[in-house]
This record gives sequence, C-alpha cells and structure tokens, in this order.
Amino acid sequence: MTDLMKQSPLGTYVEHLKKGEFAYQVCKDDGKAFFYPRAVAPGSGSRNLEWRVSKGLGTVYTTTVVHYKGEAPLNVAMIDMDEGFRLMSRVEDIDPMQVKIGMRVKFRAHPGDEKTLPYPVFTPAGETK
Repeated sequence: MTDLMKQSPLGTYVEHLKKGEFAYQVCKDDGKAFFYPRAVAPGSGSRNLEWRVSKGLGTVYTTTVVHYKGEAPLNVAMIDMDEGFRLMSRVEDIDPMQVKIGMRVKFRAHPGDEKTLPYPVFTPAGETK
C-alpha cells in the first residue's frame, strides 16, 4: 500500500477491514454518521471527523436479486446500520431469494485478494430489532 493510501480515509478504512472491523466516520460538529470514508463530511463540508468501529449489526432496507447468464443468482442489498448510516452490500450464507426487507444482519469482512480490496458483506443475524 502506498504512503498516500495509508494516510487517506480509504486507507484507514481498509486497515480496519483487514483486522475484521467495520469502521465508519462521524462528523464531530453535527454528530452525523456517514459512510463511505471521506476527507470532509457530506452536507456540512466539515473536516472535524472521527473514526468509530461499528458493532456490525444492521437491518436490510431494500434488496434485489441479480441474475447473470451462466452464474448463480446474486443478492444486492442496502443495509441500515444501527449506528445511523446506510451502505450497499450483499447478504451471504442464505439463498438470495430468502433475503427480506427488515431482516437483521451482521457484518463480516470479505478479505479481497490481489486485485480487490477487502470489503464488508453481511450474514443473517437471527435476531429482531
């Protein structure tokens, strides 16, 4: 990883993922959590930011199943994290057609590989909010 990458918000985020942590940022001026990592807060433009580590629990906000010719169906979901931000990901370890709006899910870090950075995925949490 280059020095610039290590110093960037993306670099900080990736280092957390490598440790199995799901990090996000909070604007210290207005207290709003946000995701994807940025150098300034969306909306306010504040640079007064802090990193936090999510507890990793969320709720499926919306979901769809994508079908590619010759491949297994793939779930794509928007996840509302308990800390107050939303992200696009997928729910694994379940048939894509069984992922439902309102389902509780928990974070798991996908390790990535030599071509892909690590990224967050989710599995059913087996609990209700």
